[in-house]
Amino acid sequence: MIQAQPGGSSDTTAVYPLIIQGGMGAGVSSWRLARAVSRRNHLGVVSGTALATILVRRLQEGDPGGHLARAASHFPLPQVVERAFQAYYIAGGKPQNQPYRLSPLPSQNPGRATIELTVLANFMEVFLAKEGHQGVVGINYLEKIQFPTLASIYGALMAGVDYVLMGAGIPRSIPGILDELSQGRHCRLKLDVEQAAPGEVFEYEFDPKTFMGEALTQLKRPRFLAIISSATLALTLARKSNGHVDGFIVEGASAGGHNAPPRGPLQLTGQGEPIYGPRDVPDLAKIREIGLPFWLAGSFADPEKIDEALRDGATGVQVGTPFAFCEESGIAPELKRRVIARAKGVGNQVFTDPVASPTGFPFKVLQLDETMSDAATYGKRTRICDLGYLRHGYRKADGTLGYRCPAEPVADYLAKGGLLADTVGRKCVCNGLMATIGMGQALSETEFELALITAGDDVSRLARFLPNGRSTYSADAVLDFLERKSNA
Repeated sequence: MIQAQPGGSSDTTAVYPLIIQGGMGAGVSSWRLARAVSRRNHLGVVSGTALATILVRRLQEGDPGGHLARAASHFPLPQVVERAFQAYYIAGGKPQNQPYRLSPLPSQNPGRATIELTVLANFMEVFLAKEGHQGVVGINYLEKIQFPTLASIYGALMAGVDYVLMGAGIPRSIPGILDELSQGRHCRLKLDVEQAAPGEVFEYEFDPKTFMGEALTQLKRPRFLAIISSATLALTLARKSNGHVDGFIVEGASAGGHNAPPRGPLQLTGQGEPIYGPRDVPDLAKIREIGLPFWLAGSFADPEKIDEALRDGATGVQVGTPFAFCEESGIAPELKRRVIARAKGVGNQVFTDPVASPTGFPFKVLQLDETMSDAATYGKRTRICDLGYLRHGYRKADGTLGYRCPAEPVADYLAKGGLLADTVGRKCVCNGLMATIGMGQALSETEFELALITAGDDVSRLARFLPNGRSTYSADAVLDFLERKSNA
């Protein structure tokens, strides 16, 4: 179900999807989910977060179904595939209570093995999502996670990704990076580094020629959609990015995952959630004036809401939460069962936590027993930072780059010059998201990392997608519901 680009764009012949499936969590928007949506001529999106870690854990589980091996057979550098499988593959899978072997933490100067895993993992996820149909596929990244970005994007480009989506920051450099990488040119990404001196620049570099050697080819440049929450940011990206921005996803505060902070001084409700006011409502008139396609996100999983979005000038909508709990998503089946059962009964509660995420962005956390949302249970967890995707770069006294995370052991964070106040209430989002997709690290024979489930406000309305007598629903069921009344 696609529709033509509205008037005002420089590309008047383009067609765009009516529905974009959100790129959620780490592994929640799996290749299975994206493929199911793309086969219906909407935009299926895989999450690009922590794919190297997901790859090595899937390999240690024995590559059930042989999907990784099948995707790997299409990767143009067989020696890269061989090294990854030799390092991490366990035939038949590891015992459940045996810890996963870890891959190196992301950093400014990663080793060759880390770069290879990152490129390969992104290639595989996009390849599998695109397999067996002619629909378009996108991949979603967070601007706040910078160290793996260039290698990640290059892997996705190698697999022919059609769209790159990015939020949780101001991704002004990404359009130009897409241009450079698609042409096989060496490129740099400026890193956000705390305590950097005025004029001091820290960068991450990636050279496709060095990585590919004689196998280097020109690749398709995907469209770039920036995830934004205000007309001001949309205008900034349209005017000041280093390349062409193809459109926007305008995300409201009811959407799951990371939310933009409220404008102005932070005020909290009595329950401790950020208060959003009129200044936080995107000015759609100003966004329309930019002349680029845009999609609305945040509680738009309803045919009437789709029609409302189209009347407001949007090209379509992005839908996340209903897809997050469908059969094809990467969330562990038992967690999905519990959440859906609650949606049919007492309902689900989401708390917009202003401090949980080390990124500093408010983070919507589903309240569910025996997960990280249970403060008493989480309080017993021993802090550890062994995945490192949300570490911040900071300038050390000797001028080199250091790494720290407000959710790491407090003593370690303080020793690196961090402030005690920044550690209060922080949660290990990296390990929590891995546990959410059934890949929680084994801490002992009987203990595992707890899940951290993020969801939008729509999570209490999941029962409307259930077929009669069923306790689960498919991505097709969500799309059937959304297409039922829409006039698009």
